[in-house]
Order: sequence, then C-alpha cells, then structure tokens
Amino acid sequence: MTLSVAIQMDPIEHIDIKSDSTFMLALEAEARGYSNYHYLAENLTFKNGEVTALANELNVRYQEDNHFTFKDSGTIKLANFDVVLMRQDPPFDMTYITATHLLEKIHPKTLVVNNPAEVRNAPEKIFVTEFPDLMPPTLITRNRQDIVDFRREHADLIIKPLYGNGGSGVFRIKQADENFNSLLEMFETSYKEPYIIQRYEPAVRNGDKRIILIDGKPVGALNRVPAVGESRSNLHVGGTAKKTSLTKRDLEICAAIGPVLKERGLIFVGIDVIGDYITEINVTSPTCIQEINYFNNVNLEKRLWDVIESKIS
Repeated sequence: MTLSVAIQMDPIEHIDIKSDSTFMLALEAEARGYSNYHYLAENLTFKNGEVTALANELNVRYQEDNHFTFKDSGTIKLANFDVVLMRQDPPFDMTYITATHLLEKIHPKTLVVNNPAEVRNAPEKIFVTEFPDLMPPTLITRNRQDIVDFRREHADLIIKPLYGNGGSGVFRIKQADENFNSLLEMFETSYKEPYIIQRYEPAVRNGDKRIILIDGKPVGALNRVPAVGESRSNLHVGGTAKKTSLTKRDLEICAAIGPVLKERGLIFVGIDVIGDYITEINVTSPTCIQEINYFNNVNLEKRLWDVIESKIS
C-alpha cells in the first residue's frame, strides 16, 4: 500500500535521531514507499473551508547530522492526504488545542493519528482521572487549603503543573519539608491553571514503567529508573532505561483502559505506571519506541503502520 503522509512535528533539524520516536515512524514510512511531508503546527492555515499547511517533502535516513532532506516546499491541502501524524511535543497549550480544532475538520476522511478531538479531550494528567480505581490518591486544585489538607492526609507528595511535560516543574515534598509554602507560592505565581498533587509512591525507586499501547493493546514496555537523589524518572532528566516485562497488574490496567482508547481513536498511546498505579496517559506524542525496540528486539513502528494501513484499506 502506498500512502501520502503529512507529519506535524517539531523542527526535524533539532531532534535526536537516537531516541526520537517520530523519526522512527518517518523512517518506516519511507521504507514502505510512502510519500512524506513535514510541517510545523504554526504553519497550519484554515481558509475558504480548507485546512492547509506550508510543508516540505521529506526524506529521512539514519545518519547523524545528515538525517533528513527537504525537497520542494509549498502549501499542501491536508484533506488530500491519507494520514496526518500529529506528533509535536507538548506543552498542551492553546497552540496545541487550536491545531486539534483544525485537524478535526479533515478527520476521519484523512486519518489523523491520534483522533484530534479525543486528544483535545484527554489532557494527559486529567484523562487518567477517568480510571479512579487505577490511580494513586490525586488532587487537582489551586486551593491552598485543599492542598494543606491533602498533605496532612498523605504526608509525602508529588506536585507538578497540570499541563507540563518531560518532568519539568515536578517536585517531591516530604512531610517535614520547610519549603512547602514557598513552593506553593511559586506555583501560584507561575501557573494560572490548577496543579496536580499525588501521593508519592515509593515504588518509583524501582522505576516508572512506560507501556506503549497500539489500538488499545499493549505492545511493549520500558522501565525508567530515577537517578540517585532524584524523584523524576524521565530519561532526559537523568533516568536510566531498563528492560522490563508486563506484570499481571500492568495487564489489568491495559485491559481496563485499552477498549476506551480504541473506541476514541487513540491509536498510539503511552501510559506511565508506578507500582500498582497508572499516573499518566500520554496521547499527544508518546515516546520510547527506540528504547523498547532495543531491549525487546521488536519493531513498534512497523506494528503501528500495520494498524494504520488496516484502518485505511
């Protein structure tokens, strides 16, 4: 099958090809003979009922500092494409939300991965609240007294911005931490939105597991172990990638959320699991394809494109 694919992502010249998941999707698309184009979300346009983008025809190769070539640039009509990959990284801000509104106008005639309306309705730290039995004790608020009461109940907390990503702005506050009030003042000044506060899970010392689901089914996992003295396990803040497997509890979590993801057209999803609890459901731009491929001798990008092809044929 030959497909035309438009990839909405961050500037490709700045990616790390040794870890970037979107790059692997582009490589596999090129290997299959697809016609690929690259554009930035800021170059989306709606005019006279059509959604267009200023884009470049794209060729990719696994060569450091020489990993892509742009051919002809020009305006493309996204409704003329078979697939749009919505793969720019968060933050989940108004630019991101506006892009979902525009791409919703062409979906599902043009298959947008993931369904843009459902991406908009599933902020990663809020979506998980639809599964209260699977998540740790959680509070979403700006109300200081509610946070004080929650701290009194659970003592050891993680506090983070509701729409942050990549471990940025994530803090652990222990029961006796004298910086608690100062931290709240900083959050009150820095963020207009509520924050998310969760009970600290000691199991994070054993790792924060990223599980990839494709069309609602778990296809691979990676354990991310935080560095000594660090509560965050994100790889780009010093976490270490480790081989792992899915436990009985992991499979229970996937079985509970998988049908919901499939029904909503959330084809490519990454969930974060600490111990027995799911902490986030990532639907915007899930990562860790390369790391999971390496540890498990699999090819997740092929599995994803197989599913996408099945939905178009």
